[in-house]
Amino acid sequence: MKSKIKSLQQLKKIVKLLKLQGRTIVLANGCFDLLHVGHIRYLEASKKLGDVLIVALNNDRSIRMIKDPLRPIIKQKARAEIVASLAAVDYVVLFGEARVDRVLMALQPAIQSKGTDYTVTSVPEKDLVTAYGGRVAIAGDKKDHATKDLIKTIIQKYGKG
Repeated sequence: MKSKIKSLQQLKKIVKLLKLQGRTIVLANGCFDLLHVGHIRYLEASKKLGDVLIVALNNDRSIRMIKDPLRPIIKQKARAEIVASLAAVDYVVLFGEARVDRVLMALQPAIQSKGTDYTVTSVPEKDLVTAYGGRVAIAGDKKDHATKDLIKTIIQKYGKG
C-alpha cells in the first residue's frame, strides 16, 4: 500500500506518463478521518469517472485548520495507508492547504471529483479546473454520512473519558 503513497513531485512524473498513454486522471480529495461508507462510495464512484484515481489527502495541520483543533482522530500517515489500501484508489498524495488548488495545478487531472455535499457550481476550485481544461464532477451517494456524526455517536455511547 505504501507504494501508492507518493509525493507531489513523484506524482507529477507519473501523471505525465499516464497522460501520454491516454489515461484519464481523476482527482478526489478530502480528510478521510474515521473512514466510513460515504467515503467508500465517493471514492468508488470517483474511480468510475476515469482510468486512474488520485486521492489528495489533507494532512493533519490542514485538518486542524479547516475542521477542528482536536482533529484528526487518525494521523496522516495512518490515514494515507488506509486510503491507499482501497481497491478504487491508485495513488495518494498529502497536501497541507485548506484547498486543493496546488495539487490540481501541479497534476491538472482531467476530472476533479467532489462529493455530493457540493454541486458542480459550488466546488471552490471549479474556475481553476476549467481554466486548465479539466472538468468538475460530483460523485458518491447522498451526503448523510459524516465523521463528525461518528465522533458524536462514540462520545454519546462511550463518554468523554
